[in-house]
Amino acid sequence: MIKYLTCFLLGALSLSYVLDLWLAINQQKPRRKFKEKYLKKKTNLKQQLRKLFKTQALAVLSTHNQGQPYGSLVAFAGTEDLKEIVFATLRATRKYANIISDKRVALLIDNRSNKTADFRKAAAATAVGSVKEIPKRKNSRLLKIYLKKHPPLRKFVELPNCALLCVVVKSYFVVNRFQQVMELHFQKKR
Repeated sequence: MIKYLTCFLLGALSLSYVLDLWLAINQQKPRRKFKEKYLKKKTNLKQQLRKLFKTQALAVLSTHNQGQPYGSLVAFAGTEDLKEIVFATLRATRKYANIISDKRVALLIDNRSNKTADFRKAAAATAVGSVKEIPKRKNSRLLKIYLKKHPPLRKFVELPNCALLCVVVKSYFVVNRFQQVMELHFQKKR
């Protein structure tokens, strides 16, 4: 129960959600509106993520090597279902070497304007997942998505030593108004 109350205090869960969880834990019948409210929040979160993806061109990619964290700015594009995020990099970069040694990454996408209003209005989404390299075929769905968003990067992506990489997203952690936290998790395909 403490776990659920902590989430509530962080702003990740509404009072209604906590009550329904408590009822479920105590094997009581949850209220019918719970599912509707939860689905509405999930839909709103997905809409917010799509808007962030459309309005932002760059993200911060977090990798690591032997415990040393490393951040890189990358041009990204996401799929409509939010389950994949594509970016390109040269194979001779530190970020590529780090990804080869550990495919787990995080991407931070935000809409800050570097103004005081950001404390009230800015949103940041952290996508957590693992990376796989995508073959650069002309009819590749992910390549088309990437180049549609970043046409000036076509020649860069076509370089033989450039890798097209895809983050298969496991979870999103979205922060609004400096402290309101929401999460979106995807189930693994079996």
